[in-house]
Amino acid sequence: MPPIVQVNDLRKRYGDIEAVRGISFFVEPGEVFGLLGPNGAGKTTTVEILEGLRRADGGSATVAGVDVFSNPSGVKRRIGVQLQASAFPDNLTARETVRFFAACYDLEVDELALLRQVELEERARQPQAKLSGGQRQRLSIATALVNQPQVLFLDEPTTGLDPQARRNLWDLIRSIQARGTTVFLTTHYLDEAEILCDRVAIMDEGNIVALDPPRKLIDDLLARGFTKPVLQQKANLEDVFLDLTGHEIRDA
Repeated sequence: MPPIVQVNDLRKRYGDIEAVRGISFFVEPGEVFGLLGPNGAGKTTTVEILEGLRRADGGSATVAGVDVFSNPSGVKRRIGVQLQASAFPDNLTARETVRFFAACYDLEVDELALLRQVELEERARQPQAKLSGGQRQRLSIATALVNQPQVLFLDEPTTGLDPQARRNLWDLIRSIQARGTTVFLTTHYLDEAEILCDRVAIMDEGNIVALDPPRKLIDDLLARGFTKPVLQQKANLEDVFLDLTGHEIRDA
């Protein structure tokens, strides 16, 4: 099968800043693909281009067989997007929120079935403003699934969640993948990417500096002679990330 996401020589500049510097990669149908990088690496710009929300300056990109540049509306009909911070109308229940998003696509959906998929069926009549952080994230994913997307974009879905809610969301992501949906994940939690992703691309300063399955990236780092000061395990994906992008805090 052809890649469900194909990016070739993608470029984006903001004035003197070249945010994306000719990157190329592909995503296989049905995989969980992670895009990682420090702040200012170009991740958000790349994802927004793929979602049809921002125009690129060069290169090409297709999502679910649709040209992102010439037909961004066609891309939006084929993808689902869960944002890190979702602003839902406060007065709507969880069920009404799903129905509202379905109406945006001019669709009628089984709201309870979608809420059941994200383990929120028992909260269907509860005002969404009273849901916990983890429940709101799951509701956000439910709204992103109303159009049965071929590719689901998840933007740091577990940020701010407690460990239990975080692991629950990991299970949900696996279940979505098991149904055949491709998941495109951005996260700052490297253990999350290591556990969930079939492959990860690591961006730094607008470039992709590594792209492989997490285990291969770790093995390659060990082959370069890397050792930890205190040995717990020889290395993990966080070690690969810091080795490639540096240890300095970035506020950009």
